[in-house]
Amino acid sequence: MGRKKSIDQDRILDAAEIVVSRVGAARLTLEGVAQEAGISKGSVVYDYGTKQALIEAMVERAVVRDNAFNQAAAEAFEGSDNATLKGRISAASQPFPDEFRAVALNICAALAQDRSLRAAIQKNQTAVIGRVREEAGAARGPMLAYLALEGLKLLETLDYFQWPDDERQALLDDIRWLASGSPG
Repeated sequence: MGRKKSIDQDRILDAAEIVVSRVGAARLTLEGVAQEAGISKGSVVYDYGTKQALIEAMVERAVVRDNAFNQAAAEAFEGSDNATLKGRISAASQPFPDEFRAVALNICAALAQDRSLRAAIQKNQTAVIGRVREEAGAARGPMLAYLALEGLKLLETLDYFQWPDDERQALLDDIRWLASGSPG
């Protein structure tokens, strides 16, 4: 009979995010995560085995959380055209908090270096783009809006550029306009 898990997975992943934001994904260690979580290194090894598996779990959890956040925002648009996209635009109305940006930036660096880590992101983007395409029908505006929205979010997440609040809101308004159909 195997040992029962007694340590909350979110506790370990929360600790991993703190460590990543402080030292980066490249310098993440299972020992550092254990110390941050206040548990033994053996517990982290038991649950994840390797640093790679721990980072994969962080990425997967980020995808699940992002999807839940966007889906909750899309519920307000249920029954309307382009509900998925409208929800994602609504969800993006506030910039990412600085704490999130630090983790996201470091995880992006790990994703860039490891093709297998990108699998969860690729699968998720394929599904989201499929929903946007399906909901848009023949209209091209929604796909352009999705690309513009993801570009805005990526620039901010990677800390390449932070839009002033008024300009950011104007851009989101323009993206909403694009989402309404076929511009041009």
